Amino acid sequence: MLGISLRRPKTIAATLVAATLVTVLGSAAPGVSADGGPRPSPDEGRRTKPTIVLVHGAWADGSSWSGEVRRLQARGFEVQVAPQPSRGPTIDSGYLKDFLSTIEGPIVLAAHSYGGFVVSDAATGNSNVKALVFVDAFAPDKGETVEELTAGSGSVLEPALTDPASVFKLVPFPGAPEGAVDAYVLPKVFIPGFANGLPRRQAEVLAVTQTALATNALGEPATEPAWKTIPVWAVIGTEDRVIPPARQEEMMKRAGADITRIDAGHLGLISHPGEVTEVILEAARTTD
Repeated sequence: MLGISLRRPKTIAATLVAATLVTVLGSAAPGVSADGGPRPSPDEGRRTKPTIVLVHGAWADGSSWSGEVRRLQARGFEVQVAPQPSRGPTIDSGYLKDFLSTIEGPIVLAAHSYGGFVVSDAATGNSNVKALVFVDAFAPDKGETVEELTAGSGSVLEPALTDPASVFKLVPFPGAPEGAVDAYVLPKVFIPGFANGLPRRQAEVLAVTQTALATNALGEPATEPAWKTIPVWAVIGTEDRVIPPARQEEMMKRAGADITRIDAGHLGLISHPGEVTEVILEAARTTD
């Protein structure tokens, strides 16, 4: 090791180097790196790690995954947060499909909320995608829409199916498809419906920093889903008011998912990043 014998140092300099190495190598507790972060297991160091690609949901951005990104990077994984323009499954899955095509080697693809529609479409036919992780997410079958999966579920979004203005602020945007506008969730719906389980001040900030979703996204049908051919893991928040747990259970059992349930609302990826990360890591272990 570096040409140095730790048992029989022959010079004062070698003795000092050996002592330093022993101190460094012996200073951290088992499973903990010198900087206090989690130390990868020996198996993790030997195998080829997959790239973890994270896809955010509607009315959000990539920062939703910040807690998971930090934890996964600390474990030595390459993490990429994919583009998601929220223009509808056709456009959004096209963006993601092209993005995934630039990644070599195995991929674990994780999605939140509406992002489940996007990954279900985009991962179909990509042999590099070895596992799907749905976090409080839709897992549509071919032909299903957000509107269809929301109807009758008890979602806080359900009133929008008959009265959009009761849930959304509706704003025109350039080049919109006929009849489509941008939708922003009203704070009176967002704070108790999306952000339950988060501190009130954090919920208020998220309510006014949300991105838009084009309303045509609600009615566009899904294509042939990737979950029919790729192993699936799921995290279900038992207090989710956007995609209520009963509807998630239906979709995830249909997909044959390995299900983890957590005491969280729709934004469990923000409130419980450690638990979500553990499920992603479990999925990543299957790519060996």
